[in-house]
Amino acid sequence: MPAHRAATRPRPDPGGDTATTRNSVSRRRFLGFLVAAPTLVVAAELGRSAAFGTPPAWAAALPKLPGIPSPPQTPEYYDLLDGLRDSARPTANLITIEVHRDGTVSFALPRSDNGQGIITSTQMIIAEEMNLDVDQVQVTLADARPELVFNQLTGGSSTTFTTYTPIRVAAALAQGRLLGAAAAQLAQEKAVLTSRKGLILGRNGESLPFGELTEAAASPVTEAVEVALKDREKFTIIGKPQTKTDAYEMVTGRKKFTTDLRIPGALPTVICRAPDLNGYPKDAENLDEVRSMPGVTDVVKVSTGYAVRAATFGQCIDAVNALEVRWNAGTVVGENDESVLKKLRKAELPLAVPKGAGETVEGQFVFYFRGGSALETNCAIADVREDRAEIWSPSKSPIAAQAEIAKKLGLPQNAVTFHVRQGGGSFGRRLFFDGALEAAEVSKKMGKPVKLMWTRADDARQGRTHPMATSRIRAQITKDSVLSFEQRHTSVATEVNPGFSEAITAAAGKAPLGNLSISEIIWELTQVTPYEFGNSTRLLNEVDMRFNTSATRNIYSPDVATARELMVDQIAAKMGKDPYEFRAQFTKLERWRKVLDRAAKEADWGKSMERGTAQGIGMHVEYKGAAACVVEIDCRPDTVNRKIRQGRTGARVTKVTYVVDIGLVINPRGVEAQMMGGINDALAMTLTSSLHLDDGHFIEASWDNYFYTRQWNTPCEMNIIVIDDSESPEPGGVGEFGLAATCGAVACAYARATGDVPEYFPINHKESLPFEPYPTVPPIPPSPSNGLEHTY
Repeated sequence: MPAHRAATRPRPDPGGDTATTRNSVSRRRFLGFLVAAPTLVVAAELGRSAAFGTPPAWAAALPKLPGIPSPPQTPEYYDLLDGLRDSARPTANLITIEVHRDGTVSFALPRSDNGQGIITSTQMIIAEEMNLDVDQVQVTLADARPELVFNQLTGGSSTTFTTYTPIRVAAALAQGRLLGAAAAQLAQEKAVLTSRKGLILGRNGESLPFGELTEAAASPVTEAVEVALKDREKFTIIGKPQTKTDAYEMVTGRKKFTTDLRIPGALPTVICRAPDLNGYPKDAENLDEVRSMPGVTDVVKVSTGYAVRAATFGQCIDAVNALEVRWNAGTVVGENDESVLKKLRKAELPLAVPKGAGETVEGQFVFYFRGGSALETNCAIADVREDRAEIWSPSKSPIAAQAEIAKKLGLPQNAVTFHVRQGGGSFGRRLFFDGALEAAEVSKKMGKPVKLMWTRADDARQGRTHPMATSRIRAQITKDSVLSFEQRHTSVATEVNPGFSEAITAAAGKAPLGNLSISEIIWELTQVTPYEFGNSTRLLNEVDMRFNTSATRNIYSPDVATARELMVDQIAAKMGKDPYEFRAQFTKLERWRKVLDRAAKEADWGKSMERGTAQGIGMHVEYKGAAACVVEIDCRPDTVNRKIRQGRTGARVTKVTYVVDIGLVINPRGVEAQMMGGINDALAMTLTSSLHLDDGHFIEASWDNYFYTRQWNTPCEMNIIVIDDSESPEPGGVGEFGLAATCGAVACAYARATGDVPEYFPINHKESLPFEPYPTVPPIPPSPSNGLEHTY
């Protein structure tokens, strides 16, 4: 396809309204590009963003609320979503929609779909602007495209926010060009033509399919064209519930994930890993014996262990467990939960406001390591040749992955093709490409294609975790006001390499203090204390202890909100106020308070509850939106002490009411699904699931002994309300927005039901383990063989 060459002067869409100059493009008129091609190919350019410090439209002229005003916080004016969108602006015109001769409309989305439903929402956006049915739009995931720079990162719940306008602009331009081509062929005014389901309809009943018009609508040169978007009032698809377009394939088992692919010559491959975190191999004593085991084709030493390639994954596992390897020490030898906690305590930043400025309310909280594994384990297929390489893997940062793989293989970056596959979950895990890098290394050493899969034990013990952290809060209060509210969050370093998914920030993240610098940026652009609490400050410090961590779902916010909302309840109690009424009084913005009020009303806040049960409420602001959650929890002995084989029970949340305002809603059903997932994540993080560090390794080794929210702990009733008349004209972030408010609500409910304010999370982390830990040698636990005994 020819390179883009923008025209010197934008012109109006043929047959449309008269164009304005580029500097006076109105709110609803945008600049698009006709891309030189034999069929219709269109792209978009994003306009300028609001200047930093300009309040969003919905924040203007708000009534003054009680409380001592807090100074503005960065995300109230410019947040992480703004930063990610602005970084994508320079390359927005490189993302194209194409109308094919067979009448189909296609778009290669430069993002990663791991179940969050962005393929479906993208189909909806294009279908809306082009008056198509959703299933008439084909959306795939783009291969790594280095020319996009920052515009192929999936993270921060930013996909819809960053792509919504450019996709609409390109789709509207395509629609206008097709109407113009049809007007010429039918000899009718463009204004009297309409489109429906891939047809352009004339006033006399004539119709022309898109496929017959795509060549006439194409442009021989790349040129800029102004285009107007459809009015929101005319939407017929956006805002309506839509089942995921791949749902049938998923429930019937037909959906293909990475390890389902049949790439010629790529055989199953598993790596024998060290017993402690980040250990690496010295040598193995029985290589010849293992190489002669059934099905085994190759055994080679790589940087992270010994790789075994065989005819089946079962044969790989047998061979891995048979290997007798001597290991070099890992990066956290001898460390355990308490030793890490001591180091975090030493790194805590001081609180600035001394005690005595008012009545002091103070709290300290600990958040232990939690797993970052997805349902689909880390996996990749690699076919490395002398002069090129081809990789298949789910990845949220494919440009950085492509660059790092090329560097490791000694190839130019354009010699590595990285195919982004749909993943089975991510939660931040797919930001890292450990598996793809390993697969490339293994394929090169073996000289053969490989299909690499991490085992569950690999993911739990060597994978990426939500880092251990402490959060300390001090508030100074009077009888009716909060004078100051200080939060100091201290964390094991949250590894953000590969930066923002391209070579520049990936390299910066590896420089001294580079990772901390990027973490501080993310912190400053995401964290908001949503209350008028006088001198309100939030500071982060991180300590690099050589753990494998990641920006796990919602990054800092679940822990920050848990500590903050618990302290809000304590302050309310000191002032003799109801937790909800106190929050409503001190909430900074009216839009946020409406969400809080709605949650309290829907949940029947303040109703009579039995002894040992309670309601809890929490609020969180992020992603251009606001969320409030009310839960009901049962902490009565009969519930807490119920027995489940090798399971963890404890307190149970029986009801969740969740209200969220994310701005313009693309797919309400998708938003509800994301909130459900986030709520269950929050229950796990607050109550049941954590990793236990002992002598340099994590004890947990699979899902059967990592207690994510199970059926017996999920709420019996879940009421999710998506605000559909938001004051915000554009969609905010969704994928991670179900966690923080829920975490805060659950912690507060637990404290109210038991009378004890929890000081560490998850609440049952220090209970005795309900399972016998698996050994670290051999590295892969045996699969259970007695499942039928526990089926009925």
